[in-house]
Amino acid sequence: MTRFTGKSIIVTGAGSGIGRAAALLFAAEGGHVIAADLTEGAEETARLIGEAGGTAKAIRIDAGSEPDVIAAVDLAVAEYGGLDIVFANAGISGGMANIFDTTPELMAEVLRVNLIGPFLAIKHGAPRIAEHARETGRGGAIVLTASVAGIRSGAGSPAYSASKAGVINLAAVAAQQLSGSNVRVNALCPGLTETGMTQGVFDYAREAGKIGKVGRLNPLRRGAQPEELARAALFLASDDASYVNGQALTVDGGLSSSHPVTRQEYGLTAV
Repeated sequence: MTRFTGKSIIVTGAGSGIGRAAALLFAAEGGHVIAADLTEGAEETARLIGEAGGTAKAIRIDAGSEPDVIAAVDLAVAEYGGLDIVFANAGISGGMANIFDTTPELMAEVLRVNLIGPFLAIKHGAPRIAEHARETGRGGAIVLTASVAGIRSGAGSPAYSASKAGVINLAAVAAQQLSGSNVRVNALCPGLTETGMTQGVFDYAREAGKIGKVGRLNPLRRGAQPEELARAALFLASDDASYVNGQALTVDGGLSSSHPVTRQEYGLTAV
């Protein structure tokens, strides 16, 4: 598969989880990747891509810092001659505090990384993507990581949920404001996925012999692996989704397809 051959791609939060999985897949399909992360995981991801025969450069950035985001965009242009795709994936959980235990400082920090970060990716990435689209005659794309927590309550803290709801709306607004630029903007809404953010849940369940109970509320009755979300992100970034714009793609095993109910099995249960 070579959907991204020669394309210049920035992935934030590329040091682990969905970001690393996406960076590896982008590179495996011919993309030239800027692996951006706040941690040394950025270098590890770039190393893994290189060992697999791909092309990648690492950069340490704070995704919610405007100078850092500008630096990542400038690096992509300098190294790869332009910019085609940004996967603005970096985010933080902010813990599980309720509204009354959430401080203004915590709320501000979660919004800074989870919402201002994607805003900065659009603000500084979209003009370069549009410019490169005009030069090459091919469209570009921005994918923002939101969450099922941004759709309705029950999947995250107030700060996290509010930030991800903002990301969903930001994708729609940006798609409209980039009208005519040939740059698409969409949001990806993961459900429960085994990443650094949720690793404690999965590790505890395995140690307690209860891993089969993780994700049992969705019809697939399991949590997701990062690669499953990464493949959805690659779809949104690719020409396969050339007419998908301003949307939020939910990838949650079917969790959000229903209101809470007493499920009837209809005799089709496999186990």
